[in-house]
Amino acid sequence: MNDLAHLDESRDPLVIAEGWLQDGKEVAIATVVETWGSAPRPAGSHLVIDADGNFHGSVSGGCVEGAVVAEAADVIETGKPRMLEFGVADETAWQVGLSCGGRIKVYVERLG
Repeated sequence: MNDLAHLDESRDPLVIAEGWLQDGKEVAIATVVETWGSAPRPAGSHLVIDADGNFHGSVSGGCVEGAVVAEAADVIETGKPRMLEFGVADETAWQVGLSCGGRIKVYVERLG
């Protein structure tokens, strides 16, 4: 059981971010702060991103994750946090094969 706890900790985005900071990397963290309707990840989910575009964790998946990584690069450069909102209407969701729509708010900030 102890090995399992260590494995889970080694995959924790916050632990990864701490390691990257200790290695001297510039790091941003994205956190899901609100969800409405269907959302792949719950509030409190994290994605950490370094200045080289490496990332670990998840705030949503698919194109949302790519957009968050791109925004994080600017947040790392400027130091200015951002609140991002992504969503899809129920009608649009059905057209692309999803059962229902939803929205998420993601807060992105530089660490360190």
